[in-house]
Amino acid sequence: MKIFRTVFVVMTGLSFSAMAQQAPPTFLLDGATLAASKAAIAQHDPVKEQALKALLVAADRALTNGPYAVTFKSKLPPSGDKHDYMSVGPYWWPDSTKANGLPYIRRDGVVNPERYSIKDDAFYNSLCRDVQTLGLAWYFTGDKKYADKAAALLRTWFLDPATRMNPHLNYGQAIPGITEGRGIGLIDTHIITSLIDGIQLLKGSPALTADTYEGIQQWYRSFLSWMRTSPIGKDEADEKNNHGTWYDVQAVAIALFTQQPDLARQMLKEQTQERIRSQFAADGSQPLELARTLSWNYSYFNLEAFFELAMMAEKVQVDLWHYESTDKRSIRQAFAWMLPFATGSRTWEHQQIKPIHIGEYAALAIVAEKKYPELDLAPLWKLYPKTPGYACILTGWGE
Repeated sequence: MKIFRTVFVVMTGLSFSAMAQQAPPTFLLDGATLAASKAAIAQHDPVKEQALKALLVAADRALTNGPYAVTFKSKLPPSGDKHDYMSVGPYWWPDSTKANGLPYIRRDGVVNPERYSIKDDAFYNSLCRDVQTLGLAWYFTGDKKYADKAAALLRTWFLDPATRMNPHLNYGQAIPGITEGRGIGLIDTHIITSLIDGIQLLKGSPALTADTYEGIQQWYRSFLSWMRTSPIGKDEADEKNNHGTWYDVQAVAIALFTQQPDLARQMLKEQTQERIRSQFAADGSQPLELARTLSWNYSYFNLEAFFELAMMAEKVQVDLWHYESTDKRSIRQAFAWMLPFATGSRTWEHQQIKPIHIGEYAALAIVAEKKYPELDLAPLWKLYPKTPGYACILTGWGE
């Protein structure tokens, strides 16, 4: 679901730079891999040089993108303030039996094009992707044009009084005729790890001044407070499926970014470990994701969130990779349950209204191979060979 990050794991796994070899303070990207890649470019590794060229093509394209802002929309949120983020639930459609179509009705897995008429969601995702791309380009080349562009994008979204977003999602994933906003709207900002790692890569660059960095940190302190105290934020935290897991991803990433490691550790141990117990069945399946019309997609999507949490948990000395609930439920078991379906040795019999794409799961398998060497992944690699350039969702892994 996050194809962009699939591309950039390879960049992090195969990248290089003549800059200083100190590992950057990233949270999902692996800093040691990034630093090792710098050393490799200094030695003119040809494979890594080719990967850098691909990264810079994307970064040069990002130089022409944006700026992005919630104030660019033509429609006013219910508050009347364009600085408030807003979006429409993707799977909600006009009721053809009603003259005005209200209230909207749900068609799970089928996106209503009206979703795209408000660009706040698209702008936020583009911001995250571009900042990460530009941050990587700056890290590996030291070319100030990449840092300058990324810093300008960040100031427009978070700090400029004329364009900054207010730090809440009160009007996310509205349903016409039913609600102006829902806790589920927090899923709109789930790729926050791309943005934060991009910022971390830019940290210390002349373009990202201390005032700008601290201003963004303060914005996210306010956003995290809203997540943890508002009715909408609490509603999302209480979700039992992928929404709850991605809530944890965002909350933990923000806690790390805002220098609250104890809070990150607390959430991982009190919230995320409980989700492992409650979301995975005894056999490793994910019943609430299997109930969806895109059952494979959502099973993968939720597992990806757990992988991201396990990666970030390492920063605060919490081992989610090998955590087991008292009844033996675990991330490892959930990954292993999906494996025979990915290799074709078992047939996926749950509802799936769109074609299954195994590549993203195979990208997670590159991570899983390092964490769970006892798993036999050879049948998967026969179908999806690990070759230089192979994409991996969790950036910083995949070499």
